Amino acid sequence: MFTAFQVVLITISEFIGHFHPVLVHLPIGFLLLACLFLWLDKKENSYLQPAIGIALLVGMISAVIACITGFLLSRSDDYDEQLADRHQWFGISVAVSSIVMYYLYKKSVSFRLQKGVAILLFLLIMITGHLGGSLTHGSDYLTKGLHQSTDSSNIVQKAIPNVQEAIAYTDIIQPILQNKCYGCHGPNKQKGKLRMDQTDRLMKGGKDGPVIIAGNTEKSEMSKRLELPREHEDHMPPKEKSQLNDEQIALIHWWIESGASLDKKVKDLPQPEKIKPALLALQKTAEKKLPPDIPPTPVEKADEAVLKKLKDTGVVVIPVAQNSNYLVADFITARKLTGKEIELLLPLKKQLVWLKLGNTLTGDSATATIGQFTNLMRLQLEHTNITDKGLHDLSKLKNLRYLNLVGTKVTAAGLMELKDLKNLRSLYLFQTNVIKSDWATLKKFFPKTEIDSGGYSLPFLETDTMTVKPPKINN
Repeated sequence: MFTAFQVVLITISEFIGHFHPVLVHLPIGFLLLACLFLWLDKKENSYLQPAIGIALLVGMISAVIACITGFLLSRSDDYDEQLADRHQWFGISVAVSSIVMYYLYKKSVSFRLQKGVAILLFLLIMITGHLGGSLTHGSDYLTKGLHQSTDSSNIVQKAIPNVQEAIAYTDIIQPILQNKCYGCHGPNKQKGKLRMDQTDRLMKGGKDGPVIIAGNTEKSEMSKRLELPREHEDHMPPKEKSQLNDEQIALIHWWIESGASLDKKVKDLPQPEKIKPALLALQKTAEKKLPPDIPPTPVEKADEAVLKKLKDTGVVVIPVAQNSNYLVADFITARKLTGKEIELLLPLKKQLVWLKLGNTLTGDSATATIGQFTNLMRLQLEHTNITDKGLHDLSKLKNLRYLNLVGTKVTAAGLMELKDLKNLRSLYLFQTNVIKSDWATLKKFFPKTEIDSGGYSLPFLETDTMTVKPPKINN
């Protein structure tokens, strides 16, 4: 049993230990600065000497303090022991080296020896910092940006083709724990002496005993902490971390209640009605979400020389979405261009999926070129010189989903050329030569297309205005 004095002492040491992440940057900065000044110094009595002395003194003192707080933190928090020990001893080596370096500086011992110790100190700081980063962020924190992320906080649970054949723990529960729990209870850190990435240690529990009582969620510490209010100090994960959603919590409760088996398949476990929707949701294959109006198949990058030529002409050509080679071409700054200039886009006909020609001089002579952009999904021709004659060429755009013809001279008869565009979903015809009696016919031939006739009018409401009365005149 701890005495009251011991409890207070432990609490104070924990409090002091948690200052380590704040204080540890002081010796790094000052000692590296001292090393830099020393290397730049060409002679023993240069103008840099006072700065070297101050940087060494502050760096040495803060290095010793960082060692003390780091030691207290390692006793009060739970990290991988082997990694923490290596970090600790290298940190002590940094502090000792800084003391030696300061002594050599004060005693004006061999300038060359001081530079040699500075090189050693620099290497020790780098190694100590790397080990500290590994403790905090994982051993691959330096390289994870160079390859596909394996950070446990970003792992997406894969869809399960047949959830009934899945191993309940391996395929369902473990990915949840890996995503939400391994950061504090994984290979680098084990808060509460609990490690969850190894099944034997997961079932054994932490310093306060087992966290999973097979068949009993009410007595399982894991279940109880998941259900606590997020603001509660014992709630898990901590409130500042990514939280489990209701379905994930329900799946963990179900797994524990059904016996917390590590090798049984879902079909071998009882499945109450309330858990079936969560299980079925895991089985649905998540469709890869693509930005709107982008073909699902990738395409090679466009020729840079062609893009530059278009840019010089005043045409804006940019990717239609991030990390995509498909393009949108906008003639907003090149409104006076006509059909001949549009031919400059022909080398991009594989990549071009969106063409903005609204409010330009584009006429029927350009539609023969436009008809060659067979990957086009969006075409804006509002307020151009397009007529029925040009619509025939647009009938070749089988992938077209959006067409804006507002303010053109097209008629319902000419629009019949487009009736075979099965993918067309939006057609804008305000201020065209389509008359009121034609709308029913267009709806018949374009059953899956939303045809916008424009000309909206809103009802007048009394609340839209305010009555202003003249001021009263007092006699």
